Amino acid sequence: MPDSTSQGSNAQTVIVQADEFQFETVEQENGRATVVRFRLHNPNIRLGDSLVVLSGSDIHFHGMIREVGNGWGTAMDRQGSLLPAGVH
Repeated sequence: MPDSTSQGSNAQTVIVQADEFQFETVEQENGRATVVRFRLHNPNIRLGDSLVVLSGSDIHFHGMIREVGNGWGTAMDRQGSLLPAGVH
């Protein structure tokens, strides 16, 4: 699941491949997931970190992690999400 790459001292970018990313759609627009809930496999992920979901070199989701708790995270990408809505 996600790898973390340090982005300075205050935030990380969590990068995951789309075909490995398991998520639930919390909100969607036009069939695309704009807010997703996903399992945290790295205990160092925290609020304010970024989630980037890639398909090859294409970005399918890029958003800020806005909730973390009980082993789950929630992230939002209201502008450019290409993730299909649903449970994946």
